[in-house]
Amino acid sequence: MSGVMDLQKKTVLLDEPAMGRALTRIAHEIVEKNKGGANLVLIGIQTRGVPLTRRLQEKIRQIEGITVPMGELDITLYRDDLEKISSNEDPELKASKIEVELRNKKVILIDDVLYTGRTVRAAMDAVMDIERPSQVQLGVLVDRGHRELPIRADYVGKNIPTSEDEIIVVHLNEIDQQEEVSIYEK
Repeated sequence: MSGVMDLQKKTVLLDEPAMGRALTRIAHEIVEKNKGGANLVLIGIQTRGVPLTRRLQEKIRQIEGITVPMGELDITLYRDDLEKISSNEDPELKASKIEVELRNKKVILIDDVLYTGRTVRAAMDAVMDIERPSQVQLGVLVDRGHRELPIRADYVGKNIPTSEDEIIVVHLNEIDQQEEVSIYEK
């Protein structure tokens, strides 16, 4: 999270226990909406969507007694702002790892923050290029509003209305060695 140090921390919105509760609720909602865990594939959007997906996979295993297959998706080349990013620096490509068939499966994309919807659009394009699932659903830890595309999450850990001058930052132990969701002022 380059640039976060230049921002003024406003407040912690979710601490580690609150994040755990939100993910437990999302896991239960996924199981409920899909009548179990069969025929599902969880796909984490790089970077922070991947550890969140692993956590949801484990929670669903605890609830249903089955391990839902999961994958990791890099959407870098599907971004509609790639020209802006690559003019300043080379985009960092991460490997997509989807080793399960998606055809006739319900794919649930998982990300940390839903903002404009452009990341989700890119993720749907990437999934469709791999294989066409029967359905695509979306789960996010935080929905902060300000959509630019008609995209909504099926599963939301917490809705946090923000101003355009605020930034939501998710820290996960697996990546950042700390666990919290904070809001910063630009």
